[in-house]
Amino acid sequence: MIVVWQARAYGARMKTALTDASTTVGDLKDRVLAFARERDWEQFHAPKNLSMALAAEAGELMEHFLWATADDSKEQMDDEKKRAKIEEELADVIIYGLEFANMTGIDVAAAIERKMAANAQKYPVEKSRGNSAKYTEL
Repeated sequence: MIVVWQARAYGARMKTALTDASTTVGDLKDRVLAFARERDWEQFHAPKNLSMALAAEAGELMEHFLWATADDSKEQMDDEKKRAKIEEELADVIIYGLEFANMTGIDVAAAIERKMAANAQKYPVEKSRGNSAKYTEL
């Protein structure tokens, strides 16, 4: 569980614990946007810049697993220090994705729903279960 500081009216601050079970995508988008606005960073958040930053952070996430076997990559998640660093990189990727959605007006939940529906068509269960082939090769 992560504890963050949330700005409140009149400058008061309170601790709020965020969890997947209690936090909506909208809540996260609002927090990311507020963070950027407090720092006057929206001026730098063109889709080009955000997509490049997201790709850079995805590269930093991948770096943790470079040259590792599949089993080694799973074992890294059991190491507290490595897991904490990996969580930070994943958070960076998601933060940039959410800010990209903020700056472009993309409804993340609706976009995911559309993409999952398209994937279900491309990868029908009866053809794709246990098969890693691309949909064009099923």
